[in-house]
This record gives sequence, structure tokens and C-alpha cells, in this order.
Amino acid sequence: METISRVGNSLVKIAACFALFSAGLTAAISASAQTPSPALLVLEKSDEKLAIVDPANLKIVGRVPSGGAPHEVVASDDGKFAYISNYAGQQVGQLKTLGVVDLTAQKALTPVDLGALRAPHGLAFADGKVYFTAEANKVIGRYDPAGNQVDWILGTGQNVTHMIALSKDLKTIFTSNIGSDSICFIEPGGGRNGWNVTPVSVGKGPEGFDLSPDGKEVWAANSGDGSVSVIDVASKKVTATLDLKTKRTNRLKFTPDGKLVVISDDGGGEVVFVDAATRKERKRLKVGKGPEGTLVQPDGAKAYVALSGENAVAVIDLKTLEVTGKIATGNGPDGLAWVQRK
Repeated sequence: METISRVGNSLVKIAACFALFSAGLTAAISASAQTPSPALLVLEKSDEKLAIVDPANLKIVGRVPSGGAPHEVVASDDGKFAYISNYAGQQVGQLKTLGVVDLTAQKALTPVDLGALRAPHGLAFADGKVYFTAEANKVIGRYDPAGNQVDWILGTGQNVTHMIALSKDLKTIFTSNIGSDSICFIEPGGGRNGWNVTPVSVGKGPEGFDLSPDGKEVWAANSGDGSVSVIDVASKKVTATLDLKTKRTNRLKFTPDGKLVVISDDGGGEVVFVDAATRKERKRLKVGKGPEGTLVQPDGAKAYVALSGENAVAVIDLKTLEVTGKIATGNGPDGLAWVQRK
């Protein structure tokens, strides 16, 4: 009977250990929940991390190291990977890289060493490749994930080439150039390099810009003088300058229907909404401290604005033009991206 009792006690201890192991495993799994689809990606710049947010409940489900001094983030078309421009300018000797994140595993992969290309910033994903700006070199580049190499570089000849976007047909690349007060149109053409670069002069210090959904206009937010320049794509000429009197505009986005333009004013703590057809201000909304990175959902229902000064992302209903919620983040949220698995 004593032997049976000892065996019984051992079984109880084993069961207890198994229960503790199961509880720990469950806690570990729940600590980093599966990446939802769709998901909102938020760069926590000061923490050097990428936060993955479930837009259904506004909760962070996971965090992944980003790399040094991250600025912008973009997702692959299939929703499997995120790419991050790592400025890495704060420490001497740090590499300037494109961070790569496996969004399914929520794991940082080996970053892309950009070598002599310094201060990568703006990002765009198109036709299976990552387009980026390198501010210190006055160039744009293209990274091919399949070949794991930068397969193309082109000089803009402009100072502080900051953000980048492509037309839907991929025939025109646009960049904002803060130091040269210009927007570049980059198109296939003659010459030795096979490309034509046409800078269009705009207001002071253009940062955020967007191509209208119909591809007919580029709107550029000029951070240095509180204006927005409207460029006709066909003629490559500024057709209107909107004096919005913002203190320091940071990002500008069209809604998918092309009817509304959403502009973050970092210096004023506001988001300005402009009617694209009339080019008149519809509303000026106080959102919080340091509104920077701005994203509009693909369905046009909501906009998200990173509030770097209060470690949050504001959620804006684009029907009522009101803040409906805030996402608590880590330190210094900025770059935003939307990801949908396919």
C-alpha cells in the first residue's frame, strides 16, 4: 500500500507540473497573438520596434525589433512581409538598412545592408519590389526580395529626397525633395540611363504628398510655409497653391474615392480635411500632440494618424470627421502601413 501511495503522489506531482507547463505555454502564445488580416503596422520610432495592431479592437498583438532609427514601413502585396527604412543615423558605424519582418511568424529577418546608400527613408512596394529613397545620396533605389539585392539606383539631383510613390501603371515615379523644394517626375526616356527626371518647383520643404486615385494630380504638403501645391500630372505644372496656414505639415493622403484629402499638421496638433474638387478646407480637427504618419484604410472608412507626442495613434471616422478612438503605442509612433494577407 505504501508503494501505491508513493506512485499516486508522483502522479499528482506530474499532473501539477503539466498543468503549470500548459498554463505557461498558453500565456506565451497569447502574449504574441497571430497577426490578423487586415492589420495596421505602427513604427514605434523611439523604441525601434514595429507594433502589429488588430484594427478590429485597436489592440497591439505583437512587436518585432525594427532596426536602427526606423522611419517608414511598407507591406508586401501578399501581406507576408514588412520592410522598414532604418536611418540608423544616431550611432557612428551603424549600418543603414532595410529591415525585413516576417509578419506571419512576427520575426525580424536578416536586414538588407544598403552599403554606401545612406539615410533610407521613403518606401513603396510595387510589382514585387521595394522602392526606397536614400536622402544622403540624392538617389532612389529598388530592392528585389527574390534576388536579395538592390537591383537599380537612380540619382534625382535633388536635396533630401524624402518620400516616394509610383503610378498604378508603374511608368512614373514621384519623389518629394525637402531641400530642393520640389516634386520629381521620373519616367522612362532617352539618354544613357534610360530615365528622365523632371523636378517641379513647389512650396517650401515638401514632405508628404500623394497621387490622386485617378492619377491626374499630385498634391504636396509643404512643411515650411503651411501650403499645399497641386500639380497637374499631364503638364507637370502647379495649377493651384492652397494656403492652409498649417504650422508644419507632415503627411498628406487622398481617400480612395479621391474626394477628400487628409493632411497632418505636426506643429499644430491638427488634421486638416480638404475637399479635392473645390480645394476648400472642410474641417480642422484637433487630434493630439505631434500628428505625423497618416494612413487611410483601403475602404475609406477610417484614417489613422500617429501622435508622436503622446504615444498613440488617433482613429478618425471619415464620415463624421471625428476621432473615435486611440491606440496606445510605444514611444514615438510615426510610420504606418496597412497589411492584408492574400
